[in-house]
Amino acid sequence: MSAAAASLELGLIGNCAISALIDREARIVWCCLPRFDGDPTFHALIDTPDAWPADGSWCIEIENFERSEQAYDEGTAILRTRLYSADGDAIEITDFAPRFLSRDRTFRPAMLVRRVHPLQGHPRVRISLRPRADWGRIAPEVARGSHHLRYAGPTGTLRLTTDAPITYVQDETWFSLAAPLNLLLGPDETLERGAAEVARDFEELTSLYWRTWTRRLALPLEWQAAVIRAAITLKMCLFDETGAIVAAMTTSLPEAPGSGRNWDYRYCWLRDAFFVVRALNSLSELETMEDYLRWLHNVVRDARGGFIQPLYGLGLEKDLPEEELPHLRGYRGMGPVRRGNQAHTHAQHDVYGNVLLGASQSFHDLRLFRRADADDFARLEAVGEQAWLVHDQPDAGMWELRTRARVHTSSALMCWAACDRLAKIATRLGLPERDAHWRGRAAAIRERVLSEAWSEKRQAFAESLGGEDLDASVLLMAEVGFIDPMDPRFVATVDALETHLCDGPYMRRYEAADDFGKPETAFNICAFWRIDALVRIGRREQARQIFEAMLASRNALGLLSEDTDPRTGELWGNFPQTYSMVGIINAAMRLSVTWDTVI
Repeated sequence: MSAAAASLELGLIGNCAISALIDREARIVWCCLPRFDGDPTFHALIDTPDAWPADGSWCIEIENFERSEQAYDEGTAILRTRLYSADGDAIEITDFAPRFLSRDRTFRPAMLVRRVHPLQGHPRVRISLRPRADWGRIAPEVARGSHHLRYAGPTGTLRLTTDAPITYVQDETWFSLAAPLNLLLGPDETLERGAAEVARDFEELTSLYWRTWTRRLALPLEWQAAVIRAAITLKMCLFDETGAIVAAMTTSLPEAPGSGRNWDYRYCWLRDAFFVVRALNSLSELETMEDYLRWLHNVVRDARGGFIQPLYGLGLEKDLPEEELPHLRGYRGMGPVRRGNQAHTHAQHDVYGNVLLGASQSFHDLRLFRRADADDFARLEAVGEQAWLVHDQPDAGMWELRTRARVHTSSALMCWAACDRLAKIATRLGLPERDAHWRGRAAAIRERVLSEAWSEKRQAFAESLGGEDLDASVLLMAEVGFIDPMDPRFVATVDALETHLCDGPYMRRYEAADDFGKPETAFNICAFWRIDALVRIGRREQARQIFEAMLASRNALGLLSEDTDPRTGELWGNFPQTYSMVGIINAAMRLSVTWDTVI
C-alpha cells in the first residue's frame, strides 16, 4: 500500500442497508455490517497514525502505482476508480452496493460488489481482503471453497464469491490481470449463478434504479450535478429497514486536528433527520420522508408523552453507552476512538420542535399513502406539552454541550415551532379550540424569546435567554418562520454573526469556549444557514459567492464532512455529514434562477 496519509478524499457507496467508504486508490477503508451503526468490518479509517494500514481494509492495487482518477457514474451511487502505473498499465475498479426492484420489493443485500477491468497494457494486480471483527481486535478464520472464501468471525460469516484465482486472493499474490474479475462480498450464501453474470446484472439493475430515482427529482436549474450528488448521498444515509437516517457514516473523525472532539455519529438524531427530510422534500422526493415517518411514529408512541431523546439507534435503541477504544489509534493517530454517544442521555429541548416539524407535512400532503389523522395529532399534542413544559428550562442545547446548561435560544425557538405547527395542524383538522390553545402558547414563547434573547450590548440575538454570547443557530429563526427576516433585529444579528463568527465564506458555530476550548474549524451547515439568511434579507449576490466557495470546499467527488479548516480548506469531522449535504440542496434551491428563464 502507498504511504499517503489518510484524508477525507473518499467516495461513498451504499444501498440504504450498508455503505462503504473508498479512497482515491480504490481501498475500502470503512464499512460496518450488517448496518451503519454496527461493528466495522473494515476499520482502517480510524487506525491511521502514519498511512493506511492493511488490516481492516480491502485493497485492489496495481503494481508500480503512479496516479488515479475517480468519479461516480452520473446520477448513480456507482463509483469508478482508475489506477495507472508508472509502466503505462491501467485498470478500472467499479464499486457499488446492489439496490434495485425485484419481485415488487427493493432488493438491498448486505453486499459489496467490486468489478476489475484491465484498461491498457499488461497490468499486474494484488487483492488484499482483510476484514476484522470486534472493532479490529479479531481476524476471522478463513476457509476456502471452490469459488469462494469464507471469513468466519465471532458474530457471523462473510463469503467472498469471485472468479479471481482463489489462491492469489488468499495469499495476496501479485498476478497479471488478463481479463475482467468480479468480487462479491456478502452473506454466507451461495450465488445461483456465476460471479461475472451476477455482478454484471447487479450493476446494470443498480444503475437503472439510481438513474430512475434521480430523474424523478425536481431539480433547480443551476448546480444540478451538485444537488444530485447531495441527494443521492442523503438517500444512502437512510436505513431502509426501519426508516432511521444516520447523521454521518463514521465515528471519531476529529472536528479539528488533535482536538479530542471525536464523536460517534452513526445514529439517528431527530434534528438532523428532519433537515434531511425537508431537503429531499424540496426536490419532491417523498419516499425518504415516508420511511422516516414510520420510524418517528414509533419514537413518539414509545415516549408516551414524556421525554424524547435527541438520538436513537437505527432500530430505536435507547441505550447507546459511550466508550473509548484505546487499541485503535484514530484517524491520523488522533484519538480517542469512540463508539456510542453520551448525547442519548442529554436533555436537548429542541428535539420536540424537530419532531413536530418532521411530522407536520403528513397532515397536509395529499400525496402520501398514509396521511396522519386525529389520533396522530393527539399523540403529537403530548409532544407539544413537553415542549411547553421545558421551553424555559436549561438544557445541553443543539451543540450538545456536556458541562454547561443554559436556556438556549435555539431550544426555545424549536419549542415555539412545536406549538406553532400544532396550531397549523389543528386548523387543518378543523379543531378551532386546539388551534387557539396552541397559538396562545406559541405566542407566549415567542414574546419571551424576542424579549430575553435580544442583547442590547451585542445588538444581536444571543445564544441563550439573558446571555450575550453569539451562536449561529439563531439564524434558524427566519428559516422556521419565527421572525420576519427583514426585522431590524434579525438583520443586525446577521451582521454581528458575520463579524464575530465568520472566516471568509466559513462560519463557526459559536464564540464561547466549551468543554474543549473555542472551536477551531468552521461548521459547514452554519455557512448554509448564513446563505439562507442573506437571501432572505436581500443580499443574494453575497450569498451566491459564499455558496460557490462552499461548493469548492467539497472533496473531488462532491461530498462534504462536518467541518472545514478555514485556513487550509481541509475537511474534518465525520463523513459524509448529512447536515452539510442538506445545505447544498437548500442553498441551490434558494439561489438558482428559475427554469422559466431558459425554457
